Amino acid sequence: MRRNKTAAAGAICGVLCALCVLGYTQSVRGEAERARADALARYGGDQVEVCVAKRDIAAGETVDSGAVETRLWVADLLPPEAVRQTSEVVGSKASSTVLSGEALSARRFGAASAAIDVPDGKVAISVPAKDVQAVGGAVSAGSSVDVYATGSAATQALAQGVSVLATSAGTDDRQASGSASKVTWVTLAVDPNQVEELVSAAQKTELYLTLPGADAR
Repeated sequence: MRRNKTAAAGAICGVLCALCVLGYTQSVRGEAERARADALARYGGDQVEVCVAKRDIAAGETVDSGAVETRLWVADLLPPEAVRQTSEVVGSKASSTVLSGEALSARRFGAASAAIDVPDGKVAISVPAKDVQAVGGAVSAGSSVDVYATGSAATQALAQGVSVLATSAGTDDRQASGSASKVTWVTLAVDPNQVEELVSAAQKTELYLTLPGADAR
């Protein structure tokens, strides 16, 4: 008799445990469905076709058809002035670095020269310069730098007291990418007769920029 009561109590406990598990599962499933519904409500659930970078696009690079493709993107997560057709950017020059997988914005392809104020009697020229060549990325618009060319044979001073007009890690580029960008090019204001020498040096050697102290010159 006692054995029958024990068996009955065990069966009841088993049923209660099963009901608890079922209730918990339904509760979790309900929470997941509510989270999904909230996400769809928040982002609208609408997807549109936009242009996306298939690879990194360097500032100053002219975009070709192999660098971009179209993908579906959640409408509410698109950047301002999102590009919808590849024809809008193919053949255009990127004014700032674009990372692979990034939804393209027309702001990345604005005319950079329009924002540059070239001093009278000077010429604006952009030269390649990585962070390490630009004082660890400390060179920025408004800096006054000395320019050196270094190769396998020797190092030569090319110019002193050159004004920096812009860099690839400028303010607009940092805001668009959401983080500090690395320097890949620097735009300098130089005398017209220095352009040929700088272009030649940039092609054949590496350019290094220095930031002299107040009493260094």
